[in-house]
Amino acid sequence: MKTKAFKAAFPYTIPIAVGFLFLGMSYGFLMKSKGFSFWYPVCMSLFIYAGSMQFVTVDLLLSAFNLPAAFFLTLMVNARHLFYGISLLEKYKNTGWKKLYLIFGMCDETFSINCAVTPPADVDRGWFMFFVTLLNQIYWVTGSALGALLGYVIHFNTTGIEFVMTALFVVMFLNQWEESSEHRPALIGVGASFVCLMIFGSGQFLLPAMALIVACFIFLKSKKEAAQ
Repeated sequence: MKTKAFKAAFPYTIPIAVGFLFLGMSYGFLMKSKGFSFWYPVCMSLFIYAGSMQFVTVDLLLSAFNLPAAFFLTLMVNARHLFYGISLLEKYKNTGWKKLYLIFGMCDETFSINCAVTPPADVDRGWFMFFVTLLNQIYWVTGSALGALLGYVIHFNTTGIEFVMTALFVVMFLNQWEESSEHRPALIGVGASFVCLMIFGSGQFLLPAMALIVACFIFLKSKKEAAQ
């Protein structure tokens, strides 16, 4: 049962392996360049496993401790997982102890596979989703470890390496813009971010911008429901 599930899950994770190994190595290099030891990126990838939030955490660890700001920033950055979880309630039913790890290990890429792919009839659905989740985290942890280790032996100017996540989100934004005929969400995101940047400055605009974006979406949703 487990072997069949692993063999069914593995091919779907190969494209993600390429991206996660590269991004994970960038994260490992970044952590090493900021003075953190090898164990920091590895442990954070094992126990936090939050992709973009891990990049943000680098600055949180190096700045003055502010628990409320860290909590709300984490909540806003990963708020989309609330909606992921709701949509997977049915799929995660009857998965036993694996459900705990499936919840912990859910990321954008894992969600995409587990939500869209129906395993073959002779493959256990719970084990299929488990191996998709596990393999993706292994890729991320491996990339982080490799980046941190290479940071000890390869020395170069790492200025701007943290821009890798910004570049990733820019590509995702452009892809969403091209594929969707509805551009209001993208325009709201850009507009709200710009307004908050002007008001709060580059160091404090992120939380207000995300709160404003959520408020705008709620308003649009209620307006649309009222018109129906």
